Amino acid sequence: MFSGIVERTVVLVGIRTEQQNKTFTFRADFCGELKIDQSIAHNGVCLTVVELTDDTYSVTAMKETLERSNLDLLQVGDTVNVERAMRPDALLDGHIVQGHVDQTAVCTAVDDAEGSWYFTFEYEPTGDNCTVEKGSVAVNGVSLTVCNSRPNGFQVAIIPYTYENTNFNRIVPGSVVNLEFDIIGKYIARLMKNYAK
Repeated sequence: MFSGIVERTVVLVGIRTEQQNKTFTFRADFCGELKIDQSIAHNGVCLTVVELTDDTYSVTAMKETLERSNLDLLQVGDTVNVERAMRPDALLDGHIVQGHVDQTAVCTAVDDAEGSWYFTFEYEPTGDNCTVEKGSVAVNGVSLTVCNSRPNGFQVAIIPYTYENTNFNRIVPGSVVNLEFDIIGKYIARLMKNYAK
């Protein structure tokens, strides 16, 4: 369980392909606090620590994860948002995020809002995935409020702190991002669809 409040960014320093899996190695300044089997969200994708050194850790993504997220597009040198799993006694500063990415979206515009930015994203409507005005969505693991919701897209407003401390400062038109839609909204959408039958 995560909150969508990104702790920091890490840099990808190695990629190893093993059959249909990829193992990603990241350089991080908190490796001394990690342990094998720990869950960490990477651009919103929950992955398990499988290898650990003094200044790097590695996680493995399987085919399903690579196909559903932007992890398969990562290259050495890329910056990734990370969040460690929430503690039961922690404040829920963002919203409930599972680390189970639903699909990707493409950034179609970045507009200057005189100190902040509006990012516009479009996605292929599938299943029960949707956004609602002023609802929650996680973009690359960042908990955000939806504005200008449409059936196949939405905008989010990014303040300077978020822009500077996440990989939003590297997102440009054409960038592919991970989406995790609001879990409560997904359940309601599924129930409504089943009820309509």
